[in-house]
Parts: sequence; structure tokens; C-alpha cells
Amino acid sequence: MDIHRIVKFYKLISHNQQLANNRHPMFERNLAMKVFGYVFVGFWAVYLLFFGVTFYFIFSESSIEAYDMINGGAIFFLAIDFFLRFGMQETPAQEIRPYKLLPIPITFLLNVFMIRIGLKVYNLFWHFFFVPFGLLSIPFYHGFGGLLGFLLGWWLLFVFNAYWYLIWRSLINKHILNVFFPLAVYGALFYFGYFHNEEQQWLFTFFMHLGQGFIAFNPAPFLTVLLAIAFLFVVNNKIQGSMVYTEIAKIDGNTKVRSSEMAYLNKFGIIGQYIKLEMKSTMRNLVVRKQFIIGVSCMILISLIFAFTDVYDDSIFMRSYICVYCFACLGVMTLTGIMCAEGNYMDGLMSRKESVLSLLKAKYYFNCMVIIIPVLIFMMPILAGKITLLEAVGSLFFTTGVIFPFLFQLAVYNNTTLHLNEKITKSGRSTKVQTIVSLVALFVPMFIMYILITISSISVASSIMFFIGLLGTLLHPMWLRNIYNRFMKRRYINMLGFRDTIHC
Repeated sequence: MDIHRIVKFYKLISHNQQLANNRHPMFERNLAMKVFGYVFVGFWAVYLLFFGVTFYFIFSESSIEAYDMINGGAIFFLAIDFFLRFGMQETPAQEIRPYKLLPIPITFLLNVFMIRIGLKVYNLFWHFFFVPFGLLSIPFYHGFGGLLGFLLGWWLLFVFNAYWYLIWRSLINKHILNVFFPLAVYGALFYFGYFHNEEQQWLFTFFMHLGQGFIAFNPAPFLTVLLAIAFLFVVNNKIQGSMVYTEIAKIDGNTKVRSSEMAYLNKFGIIGQYIKLEMKSTMRNLVVRKQFIIGVSCMILISLIFAFTDVYDDSIFMRSYICVYCFACLGVMTLTGIMCAEGNYMDGLMSRKESVLSLLKAKYYFNCMVIIIPVLIFMMPILAGKITLLEAVGSLFFTTGVIFPFLFQLAVYNNTTLHLNEKITKSGRSTKVQTIVSLVALFVPMFIMYILITISSISVASSIMFFIGLLGTLLHPMWLRNIYNRFMKRRYINMLGFRDTIHC
């Protein structure tokens, strides 16, 4: 492996990617989004700094050294980092396509991109937590050399995690059901490593001794992690090498799709046909399907936590807000991009009178139908007496009558095409308006409920939410018609935006 060539090509790729971002047609539209992104990263960096100091004072009172407690719980940090990477890290096979046209060996390209993954700045993000924690807990006993070993060891663990994630991301790209394998792996590690036998927590002990070796600059722990990284590097090289031509040729091993007629929707006329389109789009198109699966998974996970744990039982306000959030989270994730998928065929859609109005009605009915999922799950806490039926019904109608109408306003302003069968991280970029609307939809209900609960009781607040939501739900033909009329006034602006971004 020619190190000089790799370093030179590494710099060239970094320069090219920066130019690609600057020259992207969406750059000016997303300038505010980039600023918001930096503010968002800064916000979480401050949060991690705060948690680093807080965890030190919490663990300093235990019988075990604070840094041993953090090292022993390494699997928790690695698991959180693993799942956070799904929205941030792409596979080299996706990034290598533009360079495959050049006379450069695939092996060389893969080596460069794999090294880039290990050296990404994101692998240091968690150090906003570990630096303040280490400064408070380690130098007093082991000096600043021990702190350096502590930070270096954690960086290597996150590099290992980057390559470990890459294997599963590649397999999940082939089939979405592969996501259950890493879930099973982490579930087994948590259970057998920490909870199966609380007197012999072998995983805690393993990571604690590994961290102690990092602090003492013992060569064995560093060599162990480096060998594991090298092994995953080789495995990923093999996997990514086999996926490069699949990415280039767009061959995903698709089998013949058996189409369902869904005849029961025919009686609803054109709206029924558009509901069919929504359902088939959710089942067939890669990006839409993954958005839907992630949204439903979040909805089910939060609902199950709410139903089977007491984490929100002590706060009436948080209990009510989480109740609303369980119903609304899927809509917030999917409706912020409303009409973006239709950007692929907007010209044809505009050729039929009032087809957009029928499409908007179908989208609304489809999202209302999906709310059946948390309704079924919420029967368990209702029967257990953790929440009242009025709270659940109030949250349901508040979602369909207040939150959904607010999200549907984006149908007027969205004008970027969603690439249906690209990878979800490359299918499109969130605009400033989409980001603001999604944040408002998530957090404004919190303040509304806080005010209602403060000036009244939970039952009165739930009743008010129910009647407001019911009114908005019953009046959906009026506000959908209003959205349609405003959309038609902007249709040429939107159609121009869809055309500009359909190939980006």
C-alpha cells in the first residue's frame, strides 16, 4: 500500500467533497439549515460537557472509582453511538461511484475511503463528555499521561464502532430485516453481560480492565483494539468490494413484486386510488419505506416504554406530553416531506383537475389510519390505570386535528424532490422551513399542555385538547381545501423547484 499516494488521494477526495457541497443546487436553500446544524451540534456538545461533569459527581460517591464505572459501562456508549450513526455515516460503496469512472483500482479506492471513515471527526464527538469527566477523575491518581491514554483508548473504541456499524449498515441496505441482528446482539450483551447475574457482570469487568489498561498505557489493551479494528477493516473491504458494482449498476437483487389490488378501497373512488398509492409507495420505495419503518419503530418503542415502565409516572405533564408524542412522532417524521415524493411526477399530477386535493385527502386519511398502532398499544396502560381513556383520546384527536393540519401546511411550500430509491441519507436535504415546522410540531404542544395543566387539571386539559382536536378533525375538508388553493397559487414556483432537484 503506497502511503504517499493514499495521503495525496485522501486530500483530493476531501477537497472534492467540499466542492460538491458548495456547488450543490440546494446549497443556498440549506445555508440556514447548515447554521442551524452547527447550533444543534454545539447544543449537544454543551449537553455532553454538562453530563461529563455531572456523571463524575454522581460516580465519585460510589465504592468504585468514577473512571472505572464509566469504562465498565462502555457498551452503553457504544450502543448509542452505533444507532446514531444510521443518520450520519454512509457506506464507502455509496461514495465511491463517482471515482469508479477513473482509472483507479477498486482496492486502492476502498482503502482510502475506509481510512477516511476511521479518521472522521465524528469519532471524537463523544470526547465532549470524556474530556471533562477525565479531567476531574484521572489526573489526581494517574497524571495527565493517564488522561491521554483514557482519551486515546476511547477514540479507538469509537473507530472500532465505526467499522462495526459499517458491516451492519451494508447488510441492512440489502434487506431491512437485518436490523434485528444488531438489536439481538446488543440485547444479548446487555442481558448476559449486566443483568443475568448481577454478582458476575463479566462485560462490566472486561471493559473496566480494558479502560484501566488504557490509562496505564499497557500495550495489550491498545494492541487488542487495534487488531479488532484491523480485522473489521479487512472484513469491510471484502463486503464493500462486493457492493461497489451493485451500487453502480443499481442491482439490488429485487424479486418480482406481487401487486395487491386492494379492491376494498375502490369504493372510495379517486381518494381510494391515492390511498393505494400511499400504501404501495410505503411498501416499495426504498426511502419512503425506511422513513415509515423508522417512524413506526419510534412510535412503538416510545409507546412500549410508556406502557411497561414507570419512567414518566411521576410527572403528570411529561406523561401527557409523551402520550401526545407517541401519536404524533410518525407524522412529524413523514409529513415534513409531504409532496416531495410527488415531485418525481408532479407534471403528470397537475394534468388532472383537483387531483392534488384528492391526494391531500388520501394522505390525511392514511396518516390517521396509522395512528391505530399506538391506540392498540395504549390499551395496556389504560387497562393498567396508568393513564385515563380521556387522556389517550384527547392526545389522539389533538394529533389528527391540530398537529397534522400544521404539518400539512408544508404541502404549500415544499418544492424539493425526494429521490425515492436512493439511500435515505442521500435522498434529499431538509430545508429551513421543514426543520422549523418539525421542531414547532414537536415542542409547541408541550407548552400548550403545560399551560392547560397549570391553569386547570389533567382531566380538564385533556377535555380541551379533545374538543380542539375533534373540531380540527371534523373541519379537515375546509383546511385541506385552503391548503390546496394556496398550493395551486404557488404551483409554478413549486414545479420549478421539483424540476431543479429531481436529478440532484
